[in-house]
Parts: sequence; C-alpha cells; structure tokens
Amino acid sequence: MGEKLHTFSGFTASVCQLRPESRGSLRIRNADPATPPEIRINYLASETDRRANIDGLRILRKILAAPALKPYVSDEAYPGSKIVSDDDILAYCRQTGSTIYHPTSTCRMGTDALAVVDQRLRVRGIDGLRVVDASIMPDLVSGNTNAPVIMIAEKASDMILQDAR
Repeated sequence: MGEKLHTFSGFTASVCQLRPESRGSLRIRNADPATPPEIRINYLASETDRRANIDGLRILRKILAAPALKPYVSDEAYPGSKIVSDDDILAYCRQTGSTIYHPTSTCRMGTDALAVVDQRLRVRGIDGLRVVDASIMPDLVSGNTNAPVIMIAEKASDMILQDAR
C-alpha cells in the first residue's frame, strides 16, 4: 500500500539522467494480442549511466549543503546519510530508479535496421499502421516529452491527410 505519510515538512530533490546510454527492449511473445510483451528495462547497464547516477547524487548533496539551502535541510530521508559508497549509492539507484513517466524510443523512427517506423511514421512491413507517440523518438529528449509528442501528433495528422488525398 505504499509508505505512510511523513509527519514532517520537506521537499524533494532528485537526480535524472537526461541522456541515458543503456537500452532496454520490448518483444512480442506470440501472435495473441492478449499476451503481455516481454519488457527488459535494462536500467544502468552502461558504466556511463551508473557513473552519472552516482555522481549526480553526490552533486545534489553538495547543492543541498550549500549555505543558501542549509537552513532548510535538516536531514536526508532518502537514500539517507549512511548511503555513501559508490556501491551503496548504485544499489539505491537500482532499487528506486524509474522512467519518471517518460519512456520513449521503443518503436524508433529511422532508416536503419532497428527502426520500426519510417519517416512518415508507418510501421515497416505492415500496411495501414502508424505509430504516433513518444515511442517513435530515436532518442530521449532532454526535457519533458509532452511538447515533442504534441508536435509528433500534429505532423502525423498532416501526413495522414496528405496520404489520404
């Protein structure tokens, strides 16, 4: 059921890597559409990603210890001040890391062999099917995905109308 509500004032500060190198995969298990796909998240597979998370938490701690913020920070609830070694920080990141609700790039657009959709967002090898969402982004944008997805949808609507003529 989750954690109990804290009875103290506080704020959240977190680390987010905007250009992860690690890549997961999504595979269809069989022809039955009711069968869930196999999802391999594969977070922190890259040494660069691991370093970014470890270093990011260390930098965040320095920022929160700065004179301007020090009066507002009495304690670190998570991961907690006892988590200091690289291994412990990485273990915490593995346990708590998430997509921050912005997964992308599972049906990449492009011309290479790994691209799922072409430049007109048509699924390769399947007539009449397009993908119009964040999954077609070749790479994660370094910010919120909402505006880029709106742009993708606007462009897709233009292409669909053009193709219907």
